[in-house]
Amino acid sequence: MNDTPVPAPGPAPTPSVAPTPVRLADLSVGDVVATRSFTLTRETLVRYAGASGDLNPIHYDEGFARSVGLPGVIAHGMLTMGTAIEAVVDWIGDPAAVREYSTRFTKPVPVPSGGEARLDVTATIGAIDAEAGTVRVDLVAACDEAKVLGRARATVAIPGDSADDQRQGSAA
Repeated sequence: MNDTPVPAPGPAPTPSVAPTPVRLADLSVGDVVATRSFTLTRETLVRYAGASGDLNPIHYDEGFARSVGLPGVIAHGMLTMGTAIEAVVDWIGDPAAVREYSTRFTKPVPVPSGGEARLDVTATIGAIDAEAGTVRVDLVAACDEAKVLGRARATVAIPGDSADDQRQGSAA
């Protein structure tokens, strides 16, 4: 009897490529550090609703959404917010580096039946705190050129660049 494991069917996993390490000294206010486009479909909304427990009919029932004054079914706000921060996480390479994240929801993201909505995200360095080893990343998230998040900001720790990290490194 052969005890060699049999690989699971399906496509081979894509090898992950570590992002280039980010250094505080290489960043300046105004630098665009990430641009990404994300696709949201009705299937995305159903999956998110199931995972989050947010079963509000504005996220799946066209007639109900229109009856409350919306243009149609819309994406969950927290789904939009969570999707937008992915651009920053991909840039920094570590979700734990995001120390704080906040936004205001300015416009809904309509998701057409049988179609998709595209969320375009641009992440720009808004401020640098060299002492803390952090940067403030300002996000612009738009759907059909309409800004859907306002004052979207994330504080991101740059690994190994805080004064504490540098002191610990010199003490070793």
